[in-house]
Amino acid sequence: MDKASELMWQLEESPDNVERQEQSPDDGDTAEELEQPAHSKDELPQSHTHLWETLGRDFIEYEQVAPFLIPEEQQRRLLEFLPLFLKAWEQSAGVIVFPNIQLLASEVSKLLTKEIKRNLNGKPAEEARLALEQLLKQKGEAGDGHLLLKSVYLLSQTDMRTMWNIIGSGLPAALMQCLYLFFTVPLKKTSDDRETSEDDAQTQEMLVKIMLNMYKEEQGIEELLAADKLQSLIIATSSLWDQCSHSWKVPTGCVLRTISKAQTKTSIVYLQAVDCIKIAVQNLFTLADTLPACDVCEAASIVLCFVKDSYPVSSALLTEFENNDGYQLLLKILLRCEGLQQNEGDPYLDEILDMLTCLTTCGKTELKVSGNIVHPQLPHFDFERTQSSGMTVKNLQPFKVLQSIFQRSNDQHLCGRILAAIGTIWAWDRVNFFLLEWTLQPINQFTDIIHFKPHPVQVQFFRLVESIVLDLSYVPHEILKKVQYLIKENVVPFCTLTALQSLLSMTQKDLLFSDIFRDSGLLGLLLALLRKEAKILRKSAGTHLPSLKEGTEKELNAVMLNMVAALTARSVRNTVVLKDYGMVPYIKIFLDDECYRSATLSILEQLSVINYEEYMSIIIGALCSSTQWELHLKLDLLKSLLRILESPKSHSAFRTCSGFNGLLSLLSDMEGALQDPPSGQWAAVGQNCILELVFYALQGITAALHLDPVNSTFFQRNGLFEKMAEDLGSLGCFWAEGKRQIPVRLEKTRTFAEFLHAAFCSSEPLPEWLKNCIWILNFLDRMVKGTLHQESYFKEKPEMGEEARDDQEACQTQEEHPFAFKRPGNKLPASAYVLWGNPEENSQCLIWDCLSWFWDVKAQKEARSAWGGWRLAMTSVCKHKRGTCTGKLTIFKPYSLYPFPPVNFMKIKIRNSIVSESLLFP
Repeated sequence: MDKASELMWQLEESPDNVERQEQSPDDGDTAEELEQPAHSKDELPQSHTHLWETLGRDFIEYEQVAPFLIPEEQQRRLLEFLPLFLKAWEQSAGVIVFPNIQLLASEVSKLLTKEIKRNLNGKPAEEARLALEQLLKQKGEAGDGHLLLKSVYLLSQTDMRTMWNIIGSGLPAALMQCLYLFFTVPLKKTSDDRETSEDDAQTQEMLVKIMLNMYKEEQGIEELLAADKLQSLIIATSSLWDQCSHSWKVPTGCVLRTISKAQTKTSIVYLQAVDCIKIAVQNLFTLADTLPACDVCEAASIVLCFVKDSYPVSSALLTEFENNDGYQLLLKILLRCEGLQQNEGDPYLDEILDMLTCLTTCGKTELKVSGNIVHPQLPHFDFERTQSSGMTVKNLQPFKVLQSIFQRSNDQHLCGRILAAIGTIWAWDRVNFFLLEWTLQPINQFTDIIHFKPHPVQVQFFRLVESIVLDLSYVPHEILKKVQYLIKENVVPFCTLTALQSLLSMTQKDLLFSDIFRDSGLLGLLLALLRKEAKILRKSAGTHLPSLKEGTEKELNAVMLNMVAALTARSVRNTVVLKDYGMVPYIKIFLDDECYRSATLSILEQLSVINYEEYMSIIIGALCSSTQWELHLKLDLLKSLLRILESPKSHSAFRTCSGFNGLLSLLSDMEGALQDPPSGQWAAVGQNCILELVFYALQGITAALHLDPVNSTFFQRNGLFEKMAEDLGSLGCFWAEGKRQIPVRLEKTRTFAEFLHAAFCSSEPLPEWLKNCIWILNFLDRMVKGTLHQESYFKEKPEMGEEARDDQEACQTQEEHPFAFKRPGNKLPASAYVLWGNPEENSQCLIWDCLSWFWDVKAQKEARSAWGGWRLAMTSVCKHKRGTCTGKLTIFKPYSLYPFPPVNFMKIKIRNSIVSESLLFP
């Protein structure tokens, strides 16, 4: 038995020998494998280590006798050795433990190179292509060529020294010849193509990975240039893309991109000497007229890679590209991409645009443009301190291509990518915006044509304009003038809307824009447009507007109102301009439409700064003229009124503009709204909305009376306490007409906080009318204390204050009234209040805790007057429509909380049903 047979027997009889699936060519990361050591005995069982040692000894013997053997015998002995090497590799799970691996790699690579040259020598292209395929493909038992290819593939993934031995064998040039033939000479399809396609794919993958591993090394590029096939392959991609082998397009592009990234001065000189880029550009001009756009992009991206990647080493190829109309070629190719779907042509279209964007920074000298700062500017803007990051624009030619494409194309995807590229350039360096805008004025010019672009492009463009202010903190006055002209012309309503939304974002950033847009005439323009629209709304009141008014144009009106609101906010001067334009009667027309109401109220609230009376007359007038069922309008008006009444200066205007009568008339219009069942159309409204309206009306009255002796006196002397009591009584929950309700008897003694909890947060079966009564009494309680106008109405789970937690646990569930009030934290706990008198007299009474109305140590007289008015008001509630009031009095002493004598309390009868419960109100 010879040594080869003995070794094979050892491999087959090894106790650890198991069937292993052949490792696929794409297993593992090639870059990482190249850095790994070629052998590590610790990773293998002893039996496998013994196999590698036997192989090593056999290879040493081959080395010793090889010089004395004829070439044919050397080749035979090496080819007999390789199956054993691969078998050991398979059994070792891909771990190679071989001491002479570099020499083995050199010998195998030289033999593979020799076989490739032998099959290529003197044959026409098609015959040579077929011969190579037959050499390298797997045919049942692996042929010599496939055996050599697989061995080199495995060895190329070991370590760097082994890779250098493979490169030194001449294989880089030989494989480049193979790739050229595979790419340029497509084979005719045969009937057995399906059977061989899988083997061909594996062969192709191994071949490509070997080339990638070799060509990413500088030594590999130097060896490659000796074959003089690199420039032939580059030119072939630019001329034969439509005639080449389809299955080799992507592998060829991958190999050439790897070579491009590893370019050296030698390779650049070589490509320049043979006019490679010049010829490729000329060929691509021809292809651009015939090939589909996505195919031209794929071919052009390969050529452009060599131009871009070579620049850090030498500018020669970029200069050659520019001198041969390379930018015009790219402009022609990119314009042909109009109409492509977003995913069609990717990633090559995006790759070209990315490389074109990168070329803007490829230049030797910095662009120097004198500062052209127009004032005023934002306070924190300082151009002098803007430092370059090294990524400034130095080459305007590629940017001109981007600019020209945007100007000439209306394709959504293409224009969007151009704007994204511009944003990227700005992000590289803040200076780039100024360098480009002060030389080529791209954004300024784009503004003139943006209304021709698709809607998504318009949105993207104005976000880019907006970023100039928000991100660069710079006010581009010239661009803003163009945007204002666009708004004035209003050629495309959607574009006008988007532009105005952008200006609105800027205005909200800094108060400076209130002055800028006033002085530029934008405020006057908006007021004129709103006046025109208000006249249309007034004429069309009660009629249905066209569908367009319900869409973009209506939204545009809303944004114009928001813009005017933003311009007048905190700007008395702009508010005066609005008033001087006579716009107040027109602005209030927009109150009726809920879409416009928020901005309209904001404008009117700003108007109150210069004229409270005018504001009050508008709001009170709108409240009184609103129909009975315009609840949302009334609520919005009341909330606006409350915001203004926070200023004590507004109280007198509220009184003189009949504010009290207006709010009370609002309550009187709700007659029967809370009776059981509600009268008329109130049944469809819902009690939550009704109670909310009552709450805000009482809040407005409280806010106007708060710490205002004049209003308090006015309210009392004009009998408005009695009027309020009558209006509250007319709601319908305090009495019943024509029928008697079932008495409700509750024997347990509780505090008022506990009673509220029982009514609204527990499962006690209290009737709805009683809950409404207690809720309104709760409003009045806080009104007496002078805190109602400071509280909020929430449609959420109630939040109990600290004083309530002293008496009871927080309510866990809420069943029928999902709203509550925030309680101020400055009230005394329930323990601070004690009964003063005989407790037995209180056992059958409902006690209402009349705390002070606008208590003020400095205004005791007014406080006492308020007590009298409050007592009279409550008496009216009790006696109103069949209600009765007993003569028994309960005296309540709140320690020394108030500087005046205790107040009398009365037993009251509600809806002809006595609530038999004693309540102590905290």
